[in-house]
Amino acid sequence: MALQAFPRLLQFKSCDLFGNDSLSFPPIQSRTVHTKPWVIEARARTRVESPKVRNRRLQKKYNGTQKKPRLSVFCSEKQLYAMLVDDQNKKCLFYGSTLQQSVRTNPNSTTIEVAQRVGEELVKVCNDLGIDEISSYDRNGFSRGARMEAFEIALSNHGFLFR
Repeated sequence: MALQAFPRLLQFKSCDLFGNDSLSFPPIQSRTVHTKPWVIEARARTRVESPKVRNRRLQKKYNGTQKKPRLSVFCSEKQLYAMLVDDQNKKCLFYGSTLQQSVRTNPNSTTIEVAQRVGEELVKVCNDLGIDEISSYDRNGFSRGARMEAFEIALSNHGFLFR
């Protein structure tokens, strides 16, 4: 019985709220939406950060082994530091810097000359360990300076780097 009366309830012929003859609704009030303009700003120092980010991505790709280590070089404002790294065994095969007394024979020599001697020492150690090539040359995102170029020349003379 309730099912037969249900369709009759849905038939609207008049509206009790707004009058008997027509369905009319009150006007809709307009709202103004305030939006802020989008401002796109560049990150600060992107030219300095992007080589470092690229270097971290490349370190995941190139891993050094015992026979083919990764050469990591860091050049500070005054000194140069170089390491041969075996990433699989997590060992440093060679460490050399321009601060070492064994490399700095003459106290009056410049850091460029000493950086070249560090490169020559690295080549000697590689020959002793039986290392013929390196997996990657990691400059840690830094540009080449005079010390870095002197170090690279010593390595390229022995065939480790291609110039």
